[in-house]
Amino acid sequence: MNKGLLKAWNDEKGFGFIKSDTLEHDTFIHISALKHMSRKPKVGDIIYFEVATQPDGKSKAVNCRIEGVAELKVTPKKSNHHRVAKSNFTDSFLGKVASISIIAVLGFIAVNKYTHYKSNKQFNNHTPVITNADLATFGEQYPKIVIPKSTQNFTCDGRQHCSQMTSRAEAVFFINNCPNTKMDGDRDGDPCERDSRFQDEW
Repeated sequence: MNKGLLKAWNDEKGFGFIKSDTLEHDTFIHISALKHMSRKPKVGDIIYFEVATQPDGKSKAVNCRIEGVAELKVTPKKSNHHRVAKSNFTDSFLGKVASISIIAVLGFIAVNKYTHYKSNKQFNNHTPVITNADLATFGEQYPKIVIPKSTQNFTCDGRQHCSQMTSRAEAVFFINNCPNTKMDGDRDGDPCERDSRFQDEW
């Protein structure tokens, strides 16, 4: 261990030089070698130090301390064992909750599908059967306007009023197949009843 006097110090750049009677040249010292001291060095301080050679061949002071200045106590870092254990507990707990949630969701989906399947099966088992007698009276219960074959050439093109129709058959096609028509005010299925152009077709 060498002893010397801090003869120069640049506080802004954090370095200086130590003059020692036991060494031929002044020794470079950096603030990092004194970071464990309770205050920064100043010119005139007595420094105890060792000498180490830098990669560029120059020497520098290491393991330094300032005479008469207290050293800071270095407290060892707390073990992360408790934190790791807590983290493992949290991960484990969250993992279990996530697993239970996934199982619950899958179970709910399975029950829902089974209930839907069972409901459909029961519905299919109770589907009413239509007999020939029912078909004979179907036309009376649900009368349907017969559209002439010529309506196969009709297409929905946005027309809505009787004044836009060329025939009663076209009007019938429109009210049965096209949206937003305004040709059957009394909703009896017979369009354009008041249009004199179609009187011969009734």
